[in-house]
Parts: sequence; C-alpha cells; structure tokens
Amino acid sequence: MAQATLYDYAHARTGDKGERSSISLFAYKADDYELLVREVTEERVTKHFSFRHPSMVKRYLLPKLGGMNFVIDDVLDGGVNQSLNLDMHGKALSFHLLAMQIETSI
Repeated sequence: MAQATLYDYAHARTGDKGERSSISLFAYKADDYELLVREVTEERVTKHFSFRHPSMVKRYLLPKLGGMNFVIDDVLDGGVNQSLNLDMHGKALSFHLLAMQIETSI
C-alpha cells in the first residue's frame, strides 16, 4: 500500500446551511470509486474534521454518479452569518477534505 492525497482521485463541491456543511465528493475515474468508498468513511472524515468538533458525520453513497455526500453537523461556528471564521465555510471545507491522506495500492 502507498499513501496519496484524496485530491489526486476526486473533486468536491460544498454547500452549507446554518451549522451544517454538505460536501459531495466525486471520483475522477469510475474505477476509483471503490477506493473512495473504502478509504473515505464517516469515521475517517470525523477524525479529519476533529479540530472543528463535528457532532455528527453522515455519508450517503451515490454509486451511479461515482460519488458520495457527507453531511457534517456543527462545524461552522454558529453558521455563516454568525461566525467570524469565514475561511472554514464553503469551498474551504471541501479543500480541507481533499487534503486527506488515503491508502492506495500501486
């Protein structure tokens, strides 16, 4: 096994509402979808965002699209309108997820 960065295998889109962030992750190649399912779990995403203290992370698989959606609760410091921490909203959260290290077989 070798390590790689998630952004080598996928791209992401993010939305937020109140204290909830929704990050959709899509494999660049259909053949890499199973790798993402294996490596990008609710537990690993919770750990990756642990500095933001999420109360819950839920993963929804989208196999026909080669993707998955993560709904992450309580990571936005009171929501976009209340927080002074604008850097951790929207695209910044998807970029943070894409920086996660995954195990690959080469």
